[in-house]
Amino acid sequence: MSTQLLLDGVNRSFDGFKAINDLSLAVEKGELRAIIGPNGAGKTTMMDIITGKTRPDTGRVMWNQSVDLTRTDEAGSARLGIGRKFQKPTVFETQTVEDNIALALKEDRSVWATLFHRRSAEDTRRIGELLELVKLSHVAGWMAGDLSHGQKQWLEIGMLLAQDPELLLVDEPAAGMTDAETMRTAELLRQIAGRHTVIVVEHDMDFVRALDCRVTVLHQGHVLAEGSLDHVSANEQVIEVYLGR
Repeated sequence: MSTQLLLDGVNRSFDGFKAINDLSLAVEKGELRAIIGPNGAGKTTMMDIITGKTRPDTGRVMWNQSVDLTRTDEAGSARLGIGRKFQKPTVFETQTVEDNIALALKEDRSVWATLFHRRSAEDTRRIGELLELVKLSHVAGWMAGDLSHGQKQWLEIGMLLAQDPELLLVDEPAAGMTDAETMRTAELLRQIAGRHTVIVVEHDMDFVRALDCRVTVLHQGHVLAEGSLDHVSANEQVIEVYLGR
Protein backbone atom coordinates (compact mmCIF):
# COMPACT_ATOMS: atom_id res chain seq x y z
CA MET A 1 0.00 0.00 0.00
CA SER A 2 1.16 3.53 -0.62
CA THR A 3 0.98 6.41 1.81
CA GLN A 4 -1.67 8.84 0.64
CA LEU A 5 -1.46 11.41 3.42
CA LEU A 6 1.62 12.21 5.47
CA LEU A 7 1.90 14.75 8.26
CA ASP A 8 5.50 15.12 9.36
CA GLY A 9 6.56 17.24 12.35
CA VAL A 10 3.60 19.59 12.04
CA ASN A 11 3.21 22.46 14.53
CA ARG A 12 0.55 25.16 14.85
CA SER A 13 0.08 27.70 17.62
CA PHE A 14 -2.76 30.18 18.18
CA ASP A 15 -1.91 33.13 20.44
CA GLY A 16 0.77 31.12 22.21
CA PHE A 17 -1.39 28.00 22.61
CA LYS A 18 0.12 24.98 20.84
CA ALA A 19 -2.88 23.34 19.14
CA ILE A 20 -0.68 20.99 17.08
CA ASN A 21 2.60 19.86 18.62
CA ASP A 22 5.13 17.98 16.45
CA LEU A 23 2.34 15.89 14.90
CA SER A 24 3.41 13.04 12.62
CA LEU A 25 0.85 10.73 11.03
CA ALA A 26 0.68 8.52 7.93
CA VAL A 27 -2.52 7.23 6.32
CA GLU A 28 -2.45 4.62 3.56
CA LYS A 29 -4.46 4.85 0.34
CA GLY A 30 -7.88 3.22 0.84
CA GLU A 31 -7.46 3.01 4.61
CA LEU A 32 -10.21 3.63 7.18
CA ARG A 33 -8.71 5.46 10.19
CA ALA A 34 -10.37 6.70 13.37
CA ILE A 35 -8.97 9.70 15.23
CA ILE A 36 -9.95 9.98 18.90
CA GLY A 37 -8.86 12.13 21.81
CA PRO A 38 -10.12 14.54 24.45
CA ASN A 39 -11.53 17.97 23.58
CA GLY A 40 -8.71 20.32 22.69
CA ALA A 41 -6.52 17.44 21.46
CA GLY A 42 -6.10 19.15 18.07
CA LYS A 43 -8.44 16.99 15.98
CA THR A 44 -10.26 19.88 14.27
CA THR A 45 -7.06 21.87 13.73
CA MET A 46 -5.50 18.79 12.15
CA MET A 47 -8.44 18.55 9.70
CA ASP A 48 -8.19 22.29 9.03
CA ILE A 49 -4.51 21.84 8.13
CA ILE A 50 -5.17 18.86 5.84
CA THR A 51 -7.88 20.78 3.95
CA GLY A 52 -5.87 24.00 3.61
CA LYS A 53 -8.11 26.03 5.92
CA THR A 54 -5.22 26.57 8.35
CA ARG A 55 -1.53 26.70 7.52
CA PRO A 56 0.91 25.01 9.92
CA ASP A 57 3.77 27.05 11.40
CA THR A 58 6.25 24.28 10.59
CA GLY A 59 6.25 20.73 9.22
CA ARG A 60 5.27 18.92 6.04
CA VAL A 61 1.83 17.78 4.89
CA MET A 62 2.20 15.60 1.80
CA TRP A 63 -0.59 14.31 -0.44
CA ASN A 64 0.09 11.27 -2.64
CA GLN A 65 3.79 11.72 -1.86
CA SER A 66 4.17 14.62 -4.29
CA VAL A 67 1.82 17.51 -3.41
CA ASP A 68 2.60 19.81 -0.50
CA LEU A 69 -0.79 20.56 1.11
CA THR A 70 0.67 23.45 3.14
CA ARG A 71 0.69 25.40 -0.14
CA THR A 72 -2.96 24.65 -0.94
CA ASP A 73 -6.15 26.43 0.10
CA GLU A 74 -9.56 24.81 0.74
CA ALA A 75 -10.67 25.04 -2.90
CA GLY A 76 -7.35 23.60 -4.02
CA SER A 77 -7.58 20.65 -1.61
CA ALA A 78 -11.13 19.92 -2.84
CA ARG A 79 -9.83 19.88 -6.43
CA LEU A 80 -7.14 17.41 -5.35
CA GLY A 81 -9.87 15.05 -4.16
CA ILE A 82 -10.06 15.84 -0.44
CA GLY A 83 -13.68 15.98 0.77
CA ARG A 84 -14.75 17.09 4.24
CA LYS A 85 -17.96 16.46 6.11
CA PHE A 86 -18.62 18.65 9.11
CA GLN A 87 -20.50 17.51 12.21
CA LYS A 88 -23.75 19.26 11.36
CA PRO A 89 -25.19 17.99 8.07
CA THR A 90 -25.66 20.60 5.35
CA VAL A 91 -28.16 19.42 2.76
CA PHE A 92 -30.54 21.37 0.52
CA GLU A 93 -33.65 20.87 2.67
CA THR A 94 -36.15 22.13 0.09
CA GLN A 95 -34.84 19.80 -2.64
CA THR A 96 -35.55 16.09 -2.93
CA VAL A 97 -33.03 13.53 -1.72
CA GLU A 98 -32.34 12.55 -5.33
CA ASP A 99 -31.85 16.17 -6.40
CA ASN A 100 -29.38 16.73 -3.55
CA ILE A 101 -27.19 13.97 -4.99
CA ALA A 102 -27.70 15.34 -8.52
CA LEU A 103 -26.66 18.84 -7.38
CA ALA A 104 -23.47 17.40 -5.91
CA LEU A 105 -22.60 15.64 -9.21
CA LYS A 106 -22.56 18.76 -11.30
CA GLU A 107 -19.41 20.43 -12.47
CA ASP A 108 -21.21 23.76 -12.87
CA ARG A 109 -22.56 24.26 -9.35
CA SER A 110 -24.73 27.31 -10.05
CA VAL A 111 -28.43 26.76 -9.32
CA TRP A 112 -29.37 28.10 -12.76
CA ALA A 113 -27.13 25.61 -14.57
CA THR A 114 -28.35 22.78 -12.37
CA LEU A 115 -32.04 23.59 -12.89
CA PHE A 116 -31.65 23.36 -16.65
CA HIS A 117 -29.19 20.49 -16.69
CA ARG A 118 -30.46 17.50 -18.64
CA ARG A 119 -29.59 14.42 -16.69
CA SER A 120 -27.58 11.91 -18.71
CA ALA A 121 -28.08 8.15 -18.43
CA GLU A 122 -24.70 7.99 -16.69
CA ASP A 123 -25.84 10.63 -14.16
CA THR A 124 -29.03 8.69 -13.48
CA ARG A 125 -27.08 5.46 -12.99
CA ARG A 126 -24.59 7.12 -10.63
CA ILE A 127 -27.35 8.81 -8.58
CA GLY A 128 -29.14 5.47 -8.23
CA GLU A 129 -25.90 3.76 -7.19
CA LEU A 130 -25.19 6.38 -4.52
CA LEU A 131 -28.76 6.32 -3.17
CA GLU A 132 -28.46 2.55 -2.89
CA LEU A 133 -25.11 2.79 -1.11
CA VAL A 134 -26.37 5.28 1.50
CA LYS A 135 -29.63 3.32 1.87
CA LEU A 136 -31.90 6.19 0.78
CA SER A 137 -33.38 4.76 -2.46
CA HIS A 138 -36.77 4.31 -0.77
CA VAL A 139 -36.91 8.03 0.13
CA ALA A 140 -35.40 9.40 -3.11
CA GLY A 141 -38.48 11.57 -3.73
CA TRP A 142 -38.71 12.98 -0.19
CA MET A 143 -37.68 16.52 0.63
CA ALA A 144 -34.31 16.37 2.36
CA GLY A 145 -35.76 18.47 5.20
CA ASP A 146 -38.11 15.58 6.07
CA LEU A 147 -35.29 13.10 6.71
CA SER A 148 -34.19 12.01 10.19
CA HIS A 149 -30.89 13.36 11.51
CA GLY A 150 -29.15 10.09 10.64
CA GLN A 151 -30.57 10.02 7.12
CA LYS A 152 -29.38 13.61 6.55
CA GLN A 153 -25.88 12.52 7.57
CA TRP A 154 -26.02 9.64 5.07
CA LEU A 155 -27.31 11.96 2.36
CA GLU A 156 -24.42 14.32 2.94
CA ILE A 157 -21.96 11.41 2.74
CA GLY A 158 -23.66 10.48 -0.56
CA MET A 159 -23.25 14.07 -1.77
CA LEU A 160 -19.55 13.98 -0.89
CA LEU A 161 -19.16 10.66 -2.71
CA ALA A 162 -20.87 12.15 -5.77
CA GLN A 163 -17.75 14.29 -6.19
CA ASP A 164 -15.64 11.09 -6.10
CA PRO A 165 -13.08 12.27 -3.54
CA GLU A 166 -9.94 10.23 -2.89
CA LEU A 167 -10.07 11.12 0.80
CA LEU A 168 -13.09 11.75 3.03
CA LEU A 169 -12.63 13.55 6.34
CA VAL A 170 -15.70 12.88 8.47
CA ASP A 171 -16.26 14.80 11.71
CA GLU A 172 -18.25 13.03 14.47
CA PRO A 173 -20.82 11.41 12.19
CA ALA A 174 -22.44 9.45 15.03
CA ALA A 175 -23.29 12.52 17.14
CA GLY A 176 -27.05 12.69 17.79
CA MET A 177 -27.80 9.38 16.08
CA THR A 178 -29.86 6.49 17.38
CA ASP A 179 -27.98 3.26 18.12
CA ALA A 180 -29.29 1.68 14.91
CA GLU A 181 -28.25 4.72 12.84
CA THR A 182 -24.81 4.68 14.49
CA MET A 183 -24.18 1.06 13.51
CA ARG A 184 -25.52 1.67 10.00
CA THR A 185 -23.13 4.62 9.62
CA ALA A 186 -20.16 2.50 10.71
CA GLU A 187 -21.17 -0.11 8.13
CA LEU A 188 -21.45 2.58 5.43
CA LEU A 189 -17.98 3.99 6.18
CA ARG A 190 -16.48 0.48 6.12
CA GLN A 191 -18.09 -0.04 2.69
CA ILE A 192 -16.70 3.24 1.35
CA ALA A 193 -13.14 2.54 2.54
CA GLY A 194 -10.91 0.79 0.04
CA ARG A 195 -12.20 2.69 -2.93
CA HIS A 196 -11.75 5.88 -0.88
CA THR A 197 -9.51 6.74 2.05
CA VAL A 198 -11.64 7.65 5.08
CA ILE A 199 -10.54 9.49 8.24
CA VAL A 200 -13.19 9.67 10.96
CA VAL A 201 -12.95 11.92 14.02
CA GLU A 202 -15.22 10.51 16.71
CA HIS A 203 -15.96 10.40 20.47
CA ASP A 204 -18.39 7.48 20.52
CA MET A 205 -16.33 4.41 21.44
CA ASP A 206 -19.06 1.94 20.41
CA PHE A 207 -19.00 3.55 16.97
CA VAL A 208 -15.19 3.41 16.79
CA ARG A 209 -15.30 -0.27 17.75
CA ALA A 210 -17.85 -0.90 14.98
CA LEU A 211 -15.51 0.76 12.47
CA ASP A 212 -12.98 -1.99 13.28
CA CYS A 213 -9.99 -0.03 12.02
CA ARG A 214 -6.68 1.46 13.07
CA VAL A 215 -7.11 4.14 15.74
CA THR A 216 -4.93 7.19 16.39
CA VAL A 217 -5.22 8.89 19.78
CA LEU A 218 -4.37 12.60 19.84
CA HIS A 219 -3.52 14.48 23.03
CA GLN A 220 -2.29 18.08 23.19
CA GLY A 221 -1.78 18.12 19.43
CA HIS A 222 0.44 15.04 19.39
CA VAL A 223 -0.03 11.33 18.66
CA LEU A 224 -0.28 9.60 22.05
CA ALA A 225 -0.94 6.06 20.79
CA GLU A 226 -1.85 4.20 17.63
CA GLY A 227 -3.13 0.73 16.80
CA SER A 228 -6.31 -1.30 17.22
CA LEU A 229 -8.95 0.04 19.62
CA ASP A 230 -8.09 -2.74 22.09
CA HIS A 231 -4.40 -1.84 21.87
CA VAL A 232 -4.88 1.90 22.49
CA SER A 233 -7.57 1.28 25.15
CA ALA A 234 -5.02 -0.70 27.18
CA ASN A 235 -2.47 2.15 27.04
CA GLU A 236 -2.09 3.67 30.53
CA GLN A 237 -1.61 7.20 29.19
CA VAL A 238 -4.72 6.94 27.01
CA ILE A 239 -6.75 5.71 29.99
CA GLU A 240 -5.45 8.59 32.08
CA VAL A 241 -6.03 11.46 29.66
CA TYR A 242 -9.06 10.22 27.76
CA LEU A 243 -10.90 7.05 28.61
CA GLY A 244 -10.79 7.36 32.40
CA ARG A 245 -11.39 4.51 34.81
